Amino acid sequence: MTFTDFNAEKKDIQRRMEGAVEVLHQEFGGLRTGRAATSLLEPVVVQAYGSEMPMNQVGTVSAPEPRLLTVQVWDKGLVQSVEKAIMESGLGLNPATEGQVVRVPIPTLTEERRQELAKVAGKYAEDARISIRNVRRHAMDDLKKAEKDGDISQDAQRDYSKEVQDLTDQFIAKIDESLGHKEEEIMQV
Repeated sequence: MTFTDFNAEKKDIQRRMEGAVEVLHQEFGGLRTGRAATSLLEPVVVQAYGSEMPMNQVGTVSAPEPRLLTVQVWDKGLVQSVEKAIMESGLGLNPATEGQVVRVPIPTLTEERRQELAKVAGKYAEDARISIRNVRRHAMDDLKKAEKDGDISQDAQRDYSKEVQDLTDQFIAKIDESLGHKEEEIMQV
């Protein structure tokens, strides 16, 4: 492993760590806060045309009011499937149908439910931290192997290891910051 190889390796490590943070943000988008957000229905899948389809492929999701989501279903035959998928999503939502529009009122969250959601957010953040640490562990193993094989010096291995650890610390801090914002958003009444 030469120095230019390490720069390429470092970019790959950074890309993989960014991927873990991106997944965390997607998971946070599906967590319910007191406000209507179209991302709330993104993980919901609808039985349509003999297969499962994401909500955004069977209708237009919008948030016309702070406590209301609407799904404008494109195919009249799928309205009941959309309604059923929302009810069975585990989000605690009760949709009401008006023609081809499914209205989804967002109820206010109880204190107990807010605490449950904060715990779920914490679990998502811990999963992201574990992903980051796994990327670090693989990189450190590669560096130790390169040193053992004589591809890099002991000093270079120590320097590169410090850079990998610094990257890890940066991404863990990003996760902690995102978790803090999400918990604040969830607990906000």
